[in-house]
Amino acid sequence: MVSSSNPGRTPPLVAAIVCSVLLLAGGAAGNFYQDVDITWGDGRGKILGNGQLLTLSLDRSSGSGFQSKNQYLYGRFDMQIKLVPGNSAGTVATFYLSSQGSQHDEIDFEFLGNASGEPYTVHTNVYSQGKGGREQQFRMWFDPTKDFHTYSVLWNPSHILFYVDGTPIREYRNTEATTGVAFPRAQAMRVYASLWDAEEWATQGGRVRTDWSRAPFTASYRGLAASGCTSQDATACANPGSPWMYQQQLDSASQDRLRQVQRDYMIYNYCADTYRFPQGLPPECTAK
Repeated sequence: MVSSSNPGRTPPLVAAIVCSVLLLAGGAAGNFYQDVDITWGDGRGKILGNGQLLTLSLDRSSGSGFQSKNQYLYGRFDMQIKLVPGNSAGTVATFYLSSQGSQHDEIDFEFLGNASGEPYTVHTNVYSQGKGGREQQFRMWFDPTKDFHTYSVLWNPSHILFYVDGTPIREYRNTEATTGVAFPRAQAMRVYASLWDAEEWATQGGRVRTDWSRAPFTASYRGLAASGCTSQDATACANPGSPWMYQQQLDSASQDRLRQVQRDYMIYNYCADTYRFPQGLPPECTAK
């Protein structure tokens, strides 16, 4: 069950990441004409407002998507998104980072559509060397279709953080040294976003299908800010002696906020799914 309590005021974000100009691409919100390529959708993705707004649409024939021109090894990535309103059952809008290949790394925000009057599911996942299955899902404390909200990923050698409007909702720590579970730390990733049809599973496990009479469905994106290391040298990006300065843990106020959001709004946690893992939870779930 999802609590109806409101976590309250968002605390300030934890310490900012500082990086030299030589290793940075962006930082402040950029321009979609300069920062991304629309990679599929046959015209269903559109850049508007002199590059300040990008819309993705989905109809029965196709969805659409874009990717960043740059690729990054660690960084902070923010996107403002207004999701498909009304009956969006069967649709999935995304904002994620990914490398390429069968052994790819990936850090996912996916927004699973809903029948009218029901809340969106915010689905998060982390892949390392081609292996995912590390899902946590949340309901938000607001209607994500009424206005733009900021969804953020902070990725560095210590951990991956997922934020919504500056509030941490998930932390995935690097436990590779103690558990042997691979952590995304060597493959550069691009920023991606897409809107696509997943009616086989997206809404109530596929029980509610897409109502194509409501197509085209449209999600809106703005304010992409990517402050990431564009060097392909992991040592240059991660070495504490280099210009890339990184945060190793949340401060106590942000840890409290994270726990509160997970208590009140998390609806699925793979680290608590003993039915799925009858032989024992994945090792990163119990690592200290």
